[in-house]
Parts: sequence; C-alpha cells; structure tokens
Amino acid sequence: MSVKERKERERADRERLIVATARELAEQQGWDAVTTRRLAERIEYSQPVLYSHFRGKREIIGAVALEGATEMAAALRAATSAADGPRERVAALTRAYLDFAEGKPAVYDAMFRLDGGLAFAQEDTPEPLKDAFAALLECLAEVAGDGVHPGLFTETFWAALHGLATLTRAGRLPPEDAGPRVELLVDRLAMV
Repeated sequence: MSVKERKERERADRERLIVATARELAEQQGWDAVTTRRLAERIEYSQPVLYSHFRGKREIIGAVALEGATEMAAALRAATSAADGPRERVAALTRAYLDFAEGKPAVYDAMFRLDGGLAFAQEDTPEPLKDAFAALLECLAEVAGDGVHPGLFTETFWAALHGLATLTRAGRLPPEDAGPRVELLVDRLAMV
C-alpha cells in the first residue's frame, strides 16, 4: 500500500469516526449536545482536524442524514421484499418507516428535521436521498391508482408517515393507537 493510499484510508476512517461519534452523542443527548469541541474531545483529535473533514456541524448532520437514508432504504426494501401482495407490502413499508423513525430518532432528525445542507427533490439531490425516496416509490407506485402520478402519491404518503412519526414522538398522538393508525393509512390512503 502506498503512502497516499494509507493516508486516504486513515482520512476515511477518521471521517467515519466523526460521523459515528456524532450519531452516538446525538442519540444519547440530542443534537444540541453535538458540538465540534465535544466531538474533537471524544474522538481525541483537535478541532482543526475535525474541520479538515467537515466545515461544521451542518455538514456533520448532512453526513449522518446520508448514512441514515442508506439505512432507511435498506430497511424499507427488506420489509417490503418479505411481504406478499400490495396491501402487505404497503403495511410492511409503513411499519418499517415508523420503526426506523422511532428507533433512530437522532438520525431521523438529521434526515428530515435539521439543516444538513442537503438538497431534496432537485437535480443535485445526493444519491442516498434519491434512493430512500425510490424505496418508497417502488412499493407505493403499484397502489397509486389510475390517473395518479406515482411520485406525487409517494410524496403524499411519505408526508403522512412523517406526520405520524413526528406527532407520535412528540407525544401528540397516543402510542397505543399506532396499530390502528397504520391500518387506516394503508386501507384508506393507499386503498389496498
């Protein structure tokens, strides 16, 4: 291995460490606790080293969001591939999405609530975000209905999922009704 290859590998390792540490700290204490100073202390590198990878917290949030989008796409595809039939796939997708949001709240916030400097629904949208949307679209396009644009239907369904995830987490919706909400969403909005 050349010196250049070793340095590139070490740089990639440091970057992964920064992102993993930010995720861990955010999951434990919330995103307000994630500062460049605290990250530098936890990873045992100076702040200038951290800034050589990311210009600041916003870019770190963006890196976490991209990782999260990749993880979410995989979780959605795994859930829907194990389901048989359109209704079962939509129900599995819905549960997988809500489980992801509940199980990884800091990552979910990085993806959809915080400013990570990422473009959504534009030409320059990063591939992991496009792929996460594609994972939704792959399942929902088959139930969009005649004359309904599959992308528009997917956006609307996603908005409903995001609303359920956000309102449940904020304590605005009783958690004991999560199952009936999923059934209602699948039966009425997806009409399957």
